[in-house]
Amino acid sequence: MSDDSPHAALNPVEQWGIHIREMRTARHLSVRGLGKAVGFSGAYVSNVENGKLVPSPRFAVGCDRVFGTGTLLAEQLVQAIEGDHPTWFVPYLQYERRATEINIYSTLYVPGLLQTPEYAHALYRRGAPRFTAPVIEAKVADRAKRREIFDRVDPPPPVLWAVLHEACLRVAVGNRGVMARQLQRLLEDAERPFMTLQFLPFEAAPATDSPFTLLTFTKGPTVLHAEGPHGARPQEAAKITSAAVKTYERLRAEALGQDESLTRIETIMKGYSS
Repeated sequence: MSDDSPHAALNPVEQWGIHIREMRTARHLSVRGLGKAVGFSGAYVSNVENGKLVPSPRFAVGCDRVFGTGTLLAEQLVQAIEGDHPTWFVPYLQYERRATEINIYSTLYVPGLLQTPEYAHALYRRGAPRFTAPVIEAKVADRAKRREIFDRVDPPPPVLWAVLHEACLRVAVGNRGVMARQLQRLLEDAERPFMTLQFLPFEAAPATDSPFTLLTFTKGPTVLHAEGPHGARPQEAAKITSAAVKTYERLRAEALGQDESLTRIETIMKGYSS
């Protein structure tokens, strides 16, 4: 799908869902009819087509059988899911696009939403040295594209609050120039009216050592995203998210105020620039 396509701004999984809808309607099938043919409910088909659900491989295989496309749709789904982001991360991206508020706590690296392309590139080179240059460039472009939510008008950009542990600004990613420009980006982002950055110094005793993100929405429960060695799964259970909200409130209280935080970030940036 080219960049001139009306669906170019959607992620690959959302584009895949629209493709399924176009094939279904071209064959005069209802969502319930397709669902029955592939062994899923009509609601499941609707959620896939509207980008609200990451389809299962079995669903894609069923669509191939119904539409007579061999293994094309199943292969395209694998590419859509794994081509830009790991499978486990795709549900988070869908939540991120809908969120009205994003609260981030980062302990080791600058959060993906706030990274410069060259910082992200250096991070991929470090964490995945076997990736080829074209693969890294594609992944960096996909990460940078996530920032489009900050430039949207309708709906308005999400309110973003990030508590950044000092370690994530001290851990050198790339060379000193990369770090200096990354911290400059943070200072520029902090000027946006919907962004707040707080600096958590080494001398503070943080409420947790584990990074996490909280996403809130106009409708629906708050979602917790916390990555581990084998990926992550969004958590919506009230007991889990309410505990995370309380932890985040403590982190905000432990961190420096925004003005002092930006002063500390600027001081570290100048150290990289000298």
